[in-house]
Amino acid sequence: MIRSTRALLLAAVATVGVLLAGCGGGGSDPLATQPAAPSAQGTVRIGSANFTENRLIAEIYATALETRGVAVERSFGIGSRETYYPALQRGEIDLVPDYTGNLLQFLDPQATATASDQVYQQLTTKVDPNLQLLQQSAAEDKDAVVVTRAYATQNNLRSIQDLAPLCPTVSFGGPPEFQQRSYGVPGLQRNYNCSFREFRALDAGGPLTVAALRDGTVQAADLFTTDAAIPENDFVVLEDPRSNFAAQNVVPVVNRAKSGDPRVTDTLNQISARMDTAQLTQLNQRLAGPDRPDPATVARDWLNSAGIN
Repeated sequence: MIRSTRALLLAAVATVGVLLAGCGGGGSDPLATQPAAPSAQGTVRIGSANFTENRLIAEIYATALETRGVAVERSFGIGSRETYYPALQRGEIDLVPDYTGNLLQFLDPQATATASDQVYQQLTTKVDPNLQLLQQSAAEDKDAVVVTRAYATQNNLRSIQDLAPLCPTVSFGGPPEFQQRSYGVPGLQRNYNCSFREFRALDAGGPLTVAALRDGTVQAADLFTTDAAIPENDFVVLEDPRSNFAAQNVVPVVNRAKSGDPRVTDTLNQISARMDTAQLTQLNQRLAGPDRPDPATVARDWLNSAGIN
């Protein structure tokens, strides 16, 4: 009887373990939870982070490469840089759109470059030797400390420096990784002596963060400067006089095993040469519009307008 009871308990524990593993939050993409075999020769597997803009840029890359006859696999929404960059290194994905300053600080938390060209040059020396940076785009999307118009007016805020004395009273919201990244909470503490009352882990420039800022659950938040929610809600982007947030130009990062195909490098460099911040902001606004268009349609329309077809 005792042995039978123990067996039942062990079975129950095992069942709970399986259920918990199934609720681990890894998402539907297999790359987020388990290793994947490298893509087939002649095929480019494209990954992305798990926010709308990055998925869209990845879709622009994918659509453009397909029009040039390159076989493409899509593995979008992998997760944060902490997940997709190791996947690049392991060869599980071949290409991802990234942002120069944040990638540099991910690879070298002590990096001090903040200007666009300096960031890019330093980054070329830090990426894995099996990876290659292609041309960076003029399109830039930076993290920013954002507050509501009412909060900015009430406290006479124009910059993060103005916010610093209020930080002990501020609940701050953003993606979970912002709490550890060098330009996140540690950077704001280092550069502005800003220690928040609390940090609320929300999402990466997504509806949770926007809603929390709008309803006052948080008084300040990390949003991306091209986010359509900023003008839609009349939010205020606080100036960053101490350059806590480095330049964040969009850049393709590709495995060298796949960058030898001129169709890949030439196409991606054309995209970088023809996209700017205003266009990227407009693309985000269109995706957030009332008709909620399919990202593939938005990608094709932009490529046609840029003459990349």
